[in-house]
Amino acid sequence: MKKAYIKLVLIVCCALLINCSKKVNQAPSEVDLVFPSSDLLCIENTITFNWTEAIDPENNDVEYNIIIAKDRALTDVVENRTLTESQIDITLEKETAYYWKVDALDVNNNLGSSSEIFAFYTKGDGEQNYVPFTSQLLTPNNNAIVASGALELTWKAGDPNLDDVLTYEVFFGENADPALVDDAVSAKSFSVNATAGATYYWKVNVKDEAGAKSIGQIWSFTAN
Repeated sequence: MKKAYIKLVLIVCCALLINCSKKVNQAPSEVDLVFPSSDLLCIENTITFNWTEAIDPENNDVEYNIIIAKDRALTDVVENRTLTESQIDITLEKETAYYWKVDALDVNNNLGSSSEIFAFYTKGDGEQNYVPFTSQLLTPNNNAIVASGALELTWKAGDPNLDDVLTYEVFFGENADPALVDDAVSAKSFSVNATAGATYYWKVNVKDEAGAKSIGQIWSFTAN
């Protein structure tokens, strides 16, 4: 009986040693977007997208998933391709704002960190007014937990018409579809008060002086 018990313990220990010796496959590194660069304006609509190559810790083969969309949240997707090279030629619509990112995956489908999301604008056939880029979140981070009390909401914005003066519509509240609280904000920030235990939702629409408007996505945070 004692010998059988010792034999069982040895078998279990060997199995544990074998499992512990197996290396966990690591995901590839994040890539850096090269072209189109961030907020690049008025480029031709046939574009050679390129980015840096990912590094895989196990030297596994790496694939790249490129997503191009018409919104910064990447929900209105126009291209979603997986390829082995770090560049691709794609033809898009003219006179349109686009947003793109690239993910790296290894042969085991381990997904690395997503790249940044870059915006760019394809040019049209003549001079005209373009819709501003959608607002980009700065602070607080989406779904963040923040200290209650006074809080500054901040964002970035841009316009292909570089001389346009931009204003902002700010929506804020505890409803998942927040109400408009100010339709003529000139700064890229807005002060609010957050109550402990409450979750808040907010978005920012961007308007230019000709009335063209981009609709922002909804972000949220919780106060503690």
